[in-house]
Amino acid sequence: MSDQIQRFMFDQTNVRGEIVTLSTAYHEVLTRHAYPPAVNELLGELLAAVALLTDTIKLDGTLSIEVRGQGVLSLLMAESNPGGELRAIARVAQDSHLPSERADFRELVGEGQIVITLDPREGKRYQGIVALDHETLSGCLEAYFGKSEQLPTRLWLAADGERAGGLLLQRLPDASQNQDVDAWERSVALADTIKPEELLGLEQREVLYRLYHEETVRVFDPKALRFGCTCSRERMAGGLITLGAAELRDIVREKGAIDTQCHFCHTKYHYTAADVETLLENPDAPSPVIH
Repeated sequence: MSDQIQRFMFDQTNVRGEIVTLSTAYHEVLTRHAYPPAVNELLGELLAAVALLTDTIKLDGTLSIEVRGQGVLSLLMAESNPGGELRAIARVAQDSHLPSERADFRELVGEGQIVITLDPREGKRYQGIVALDHETLSGCLEAYFGKSEQLPTRLWLAADGERAGGLLLQRLPDASQNQDVDAWERSVALADTIKPEELLGLEQREVLYRLYHEETVRVFDPKALRFGCTCSRERMAGGLITLGAAELRDIVREKGAIDTQCHFCHTKYHYTAADVETLLENPDAPSPVIH
């Protein structure tokens, strides 16, 4: 099954949707970390969600979803960019023990908030924040759209450690072309019948046919998705600069150099004492080459 997202719409209505399936990209995320099944499933749902939101908002830039909790999981984060690249990570609170078996979303994250960041290639960065007031990730994200975008939106998310998938429906504000007043309620009611194993195991067009074979649905060409990390030597150097000159020099005096790695993909970066001094003298210059 291909990693892809597919857009569709119901003719002569103001209802549109997206459906996403992930296997290889999802596997790439999980192989870089040793999380228990409960976290793996939640990361899969988050990957599917960030892909759906990126395509729905049509952002020419990077979109990230951060679940900041006060439970055993202090952070869940997934990120997507216009090239269809996805990455994700989880962080466990100190001195916490994750359940080895399946656990509910709220059991893992507890109280907290979801921060959705839109970082366009051009223009201002935007952040939307919504409280974790619902029992599922999809419910929290639906609340975000209702609050920040003011668009009725429903999501269905699923993951099993091997595959991840999601379905999104949205009612657009322009009702001038809508010739079916019951389209939104009917499309949501039909989507509510989808089973996780269908969302994960069937081809996208088969899912849409099972749900909407009595509707007039226009399906667009799919967009390929894949795992990809946006880390770079320059970005890592920018992160080091934020520590300040005194702390960086203390690390170099103690260890002789600075070694760091990307939390998402585990790529390692090495900075010699000379590299660090060059960064401090001219922090806006391109990062020095690897020694």
